[in-house]
Amino acid sequence: MSRKIAFIGAGSFGFTRGLVKDLFTYPAFQDAEIALMDINAERLDAIKRACERIAAEGKYPANIYATLDRAEALKGADGVVTTILHGNCDIWQHDILIPKKYGVDTNVGDTRGPSGIFRFLRTVNPILDIAADIERYCPNAVYLNYTNPMAMLCRAVQGAFPKLVCSGLCHSVQGTASMLARWIGAKDDEISYTCAGINHQAFYTEFLWKGKDAYPLIRKAIEEREEVYNQEIVRNEMFLALGYYVTESSGHNSEYNAWFRKRPDLIEKYCTHGTGWNPGEYAYILNEYRKRETTWKDEIDNWFKSPIDLKRGNEYASSIFNAIFGDGEMFKFNGNVRNFGLVDNLPYGCCVEVPVLASRRGLEPIHVGAMPPQCAILSGTNAQIEEMAVEASRTGNKDLVYQAICYDPLTSAVCSLREIRSMVDEMFAANKGYLPQFGI
Repeated sequence: MSRKIAFIGAGSFGFTRGLVKDLFTYPAFQDAEIALMDINAERLDAIKRACERIAAEGKYPANIYATLDRAEALKGADGVVTTILHGNCDIWQHDILIPKKYGVDTNVGDTRGPSGIFRFLRTVNPILDIAADIERYCPNAVYLNYTNPMAMLCRAVQGAFPKLVCSGLCHSVQGTASMLARWIGAKDDEISYTCAGINHQAFYTEFLWKGKDAYPLIRKAIEEREEVYNQEIVRNEMFLALGYYVTESSGHNSEYNAWFRKRPDLIEKYCTHGTGWNPGEYAYILNEYRKRETTWKDEIDNWFKSPIDLKRGNEYASSIFNAIFGDGEMFKFNGNVRNFGLVDNLPYGCCVEVPVLASRRGLEPIHVGAMPPQCAILSGTNAQIEEMAVEASRTGNKDLVYQAICYDPLTSAVCSLREIRSMVDEMFAANKGYLPQFGI
């Protein structure tokens, strides 16, 4: 039976192109109906042509169509993927620029801290609208979210629509595991691990190579090989201090704690000289988005002129869909779900990133026990802040937004309470028209 997969925010060219390519590597989806939906007609046309090219080169008999109508895309879908971005650089820049005035130096700003919270407050409205339409038009669909801030958005959706089969996906877990394997000379299929915490700040509580603890080898590589240390300076410093390795890049993680971005000399030492893809310079992603506003068409044109690799990538979505309503091969991944007895020392009901088993039974999160206390206190603080932000959005409580940001580790390291109040007031004013839940 042919399956239908709907991509909402399909104009995210790189993500959608890769996920559709991955789907076609499974026989169950080679004749699938691929519904591409976006609010930008020009981007939508580009991704439709890209998916048609992939299908043609792979000789897949898929039915691919594009629509500006979300209901049309969702009706009868077996799987739904969201990769939306609400607002352009003109609004998103304030998440970065306003905190900088108050000493909060931001690298990416899409996950937590004042920038991540305001991105959530804007994005949660369309995400909840999408979830409501999923419940209306395809209530039995498997819904996978790739939009950031992952933890807060998943928490909001899973709280408002508890019957949906839903999880959030991020490539940081498998990406970091692969990086650590390279450092010690292991192959990806020779390592195994348990990873738990919150999105972008989960820790490998166990990392094994051929069944044996690989952490001594990882520590040796970091301490003795300069090129390894310099690749991820912030994360390597965290590992040397905490004893467990954290997911997501140094640039991201430098925002989530109080240790690296509170003084110019620390930023210079830890956040500007790494050799990884994102060591942590100020406004990195904002600057990248500004460039792409003028270059994205050229990038797409270049892709059409280049050969393509039809092999499956390392994103989880296609394997999850295959396990649940494809060929049925079970698949374990790290997903974002609510903490109902999964991580013992993180807040009950918050959004955690833990191992999840996908099968014909759906999605079954796996209990991992307690995180190491030195890791749990960091992830737990941020999880509690995220809970406050979600509740603030649900109730329209501006004071609760302010109070959540008061406890953000980096913000509290550089700002007084009155400065935080002024910063939050400015950010509310800059988001006029995007925050209806607060009457703005």
